Amino acid sequence: MNEIQRGTLHEESFFEAVGGEPVFRRLVHRFYQGVAADELLRPMYPEEDLGPAEERLALFLMQYWGGPRTYSDERGHPRLRMRHAPFKVDRAAHDAWLHHMRVALDELELAPEAERQLWDYLTYAAASMVNSAE
Repeated sequence: MNEIQRGTLHEESFFEAVGGEPVFRRLVHRFYQGVAADELLRPMYPEEDLGPAEERLALFLMQYWGGPRTYSDERGHPRLRMRHAPFKVDRAAHDAWLHHMRVALDELELAPEAERQLWDYLTYAAASMVNSAE
């Protein structure tokens, strides 16, 4: 993960190490293919076209993992819990979200350590969005 560039040590970000923007875009696109057909999750996306939601999640994940700061430049602080507050996110929604993310992540065929790091974050993020015990 380290490389020498012009006499300085450059630490490669996770974003760079796994393949950058194309990898995150594939992950998120595959995830939203699952969401589009999910009777529980699809109603949580009021837009008819999932494209804008897909773009927001891709930009967020890329920034989180060391890529461009486009998400914050365009939308400000992520405020994930606040942005999800209008929606009932219970254990069933949590499980459905993780199911579609697992399918998408498996299709990336990342190196085991990278896959584990990303999955650990995704399971943490999903748990932190739960806002209903029902």
